[in-house]
Amino acid sequence: MLAKIQDRYLAALQFQDYRRLWTANAAAGAANWALIIARGWLAYEITEGSAWVGWVTFAAMIPRVFSNPLIGFLADRFDRQTLMRYGFSLNLAHNIALAVLVSTGFIAGPNGPWFLVILALVNGTMASLRMTTTQSLIPNLIPKERLLNGIALNQATQQGSRMFAGLLIVFPALVGWVDIQIAFWVCTSFYAIALVQIWRIETRSTGVIDAKRGFLSNLAAGFVYVYTRPQLLAMVLLVLAHCALTMSYESILPAISDLKLDAGFVGFGWLIFAVGLGAVTTATFVAGVQSTTTRGILFLVFGLSSGVGPILLAVSSSWELSMLAAVVIGANQGGFMTISHSIIQSMTDDNVRGRVSGVYSVHVGGSMAVTNLINGTLADAFNAPVVMAVGGALFIIVITLSVGSGALRRIYFPKLYATPVTA
Repeated sequence: MLAKIQDRYLAALQFQDYRRLWTANAAAGAANWALIIARGWLAYEITEGSAWVGWVTFAAMIPRVFSNPLIGFLADRFDRQTLMRYGFSLNLAHNIALAVLVSTGFIAGPNGPWFLVILALVNGTMASLRMTTTQSLIPNLIPKERLLNGIALNQATQQGSRMFAGLLIVFPALVGWVDIQIAFWVCTSFYAIALVQIWRIETRSTGVIDAKRGFLSNLAAGFVYVYTRPQLLAMVLLVLAHCALTMSYESILPAISDLKLDAGFVGFGWLIFAVGLGAVTTATFVAGVQSTTTRGILFLVFGLSSGVGPILLAVSSSWELSMLAAVVIGANQGGFMTISHSIIQSMTDDNVRGRVSGVYSVHVGGSMAVTNLINGTLADAFNAPVVMAVGGALFIIVITLSVGSGALRRIYFPKLYATPVTA
């Protein structure tokens, strides 16, 4: 039975370089999410409002818009593993600098919020490099028949890293280390672990850059590839709506934890932990789904349910119900994002995989950056739970209307179409 479970759900982990990349992403992802929690709470605490939380979160996510097209080009032009070494090294250096500034009390000064924003930009750029290059490298580490499993397990680290991030925040508080600066040093240690694992990867791979075309033409190839394929474009736009309306909650969770649940910084960590717990559970389950018919139906179900969690969290009046709502949020988002990423990767040729991954991240990161900024401002002007509930309700409408799209119906219900449509 254990052998069957391993072969179905954990097949990609049988390959050594994939295991190293997976471990590195798990550690770096946990550190990245823990930083979002720690930076967000620090901004909320020193400014006493959600607006600066929105700006800091915006700064951490907006690099996906301006840096990912270039990163995608670099991932197809140069050795992907070497590129990741540079990125992880820079991220570790950034985190050491941030931890020192927090420990010395500099961030608590009058210019502290601006330094948080600037350093969040650096961290966001390196996180973009990690995610885009990883997406490009995975197909070169495992056989083609294991590709969907490898993509799903990688998404499990991306989605489930929030669970470990919550633990990184909560555990020091549980043992009496209540000073927030501890969280920044813990994040630094996890980035160090990730860097060691990246250096151990032996596989070398690059994409294909047309030498007859200029730099800008090659750079734009990912956008052309996505925008000229209706089914691929429909998927990217649907994911954009999902991220904007149901996943841009980092800027308002501190207010919900503090004002509604009276749980403070530790409560923020517990909520993120619950989201990660739900996400890693469904992402791992999806890794074992082999039928395209089942995958399509699950994709639609996860989409419809993604709007329910935010509404539940918005109306909850107890700590227990709030934790359950956070698990529901993570479970549906984890399943939806894992399946969507698997579908998009299966539609993409390897020679442009880096650039397409960059285009995908532009849409995802850009939508989350802008919406977090808007949500943080709206939470101060109105009410954080109301902002969260409205986003969930709007996405339920969007996913319901998406069934009317022919391109997406072929993904939701592939069995109804005798002749499959390629990307």
